[in-house]
Amino acid sequence: MGKTVIFAVAGSGKTTRIVEELGKGRRCLVFTYTDENSLNLRRKIAQRHGGMPPGARVMTYFAFLHAFCFRPAVGLKMPARGLSFNDPPRMGRFNATQDDYYMDRGGRLFHSRLSKFLMARGLAAEARSRIDQFFDLVCVDEVQDFAGHDFNFLMELAETRADMLLVGDFRQHTYDTSRDGSVNKNLHVGFDAYAKRFRDAGIEVDTSSMAHSRRCSPAVCSFISDQLGIPIGTTSERVAAVRDVTSQDDADVLWRRPDVVKLFYQQHAEYGCASQNWGASKGEDHYDEVCVVLNPNTLKLHARGELSTLAPGTLNKLYVALSRSRGDVHLVPQTLLDRYKRR
Repeated sequence: MGKTVIFAVAGSGKTTRIVEELGKGRRCLVFTYTDENSLNLRRKIAQRHGGMPPGARVMTYFAFLHAFCFRPAVGLKMPARGLSFNDPPRMGRFNATQDDYYMDRGGRLFHSRLSKFLMARGLAAEARSRIDQFFDLVCVDEVQDFAGHDFNFLMELAETRADMLLVGDFRQHTYDTSRDGSVNKNLHVGFDAYAKRFRDAGIEVDTSSMAHSRRCSPAVCSFISDQLGIPIGTTSERVAAVRDVTSQDDADVLWRRPDVVKLFYQQHAEYGCASQNWGASKGEDHYDEVCVVLNPNTLKLHARGELSTLAPGTLNKLYVALSRSRGDVHLVPQTLLDRYKRR
């Protein structure tokens, strides 16, 4: 297999591609950024293989960093009380050569500097050696979310002898594993430069094998391509539609349907229903219909046919939300659902 990164579109089977590799009798390490995606991976592995195959291990990225890379190497020499997901101070008293640069006052390691610590102390090679000792294949899901020092560390891991399979969707970049100042600040500005970083690390870039969605209908893919400016094809033949909901009565009917998840730009929990935020719905793939709630600015741009001018982060999150559905997508103005918001 060698080392390959597959850039796919929504619903093309990225996670399934990894799950299929686990059934081939190889010792496989799988890690991904979020807890939600780790659970999704475990669920799909159980469905496909009846449990975790022998020799396979699934971890979140920061569990991998802390438990697999940091603790075996320096855990006794540099005792730490876990990880801190707070930002480190911009103007700290310590520099990168001192242990305290990487830890908060409570003795917890700053998550955004753990990769930097491993690289600065020459421990990336030890991590690669441990990978080669225990695994034949490393799989990384949602690779587009790796940022900051974490992206640099991932590129250093590419020197391992083990095969590597990385999958992701550049346009589903909605979160960063971490940020630390200006490190890789412009990593996701353009795809060509981003893909070159993988090639420079000796990783083959595949942009064609998963270029068509298996989940999204032709109508949804056309809307995403035409209105958001994000090219996406499909192999689905399902008849569906993207519908604008304009009346309070129609919005109320959708609200009362427990089978239709409501996807909000933010603060979904304040509405007390089956819901999620646009970006956080990434990885969810079991909906026959979704209700995408448009905040005032997005609604205004939709009315003008200018959704493609949304800020990149917002555009990517909207793309994620729209592509969750196997069938119909209902576009509902947030104002029609504000009556249900908890006060």
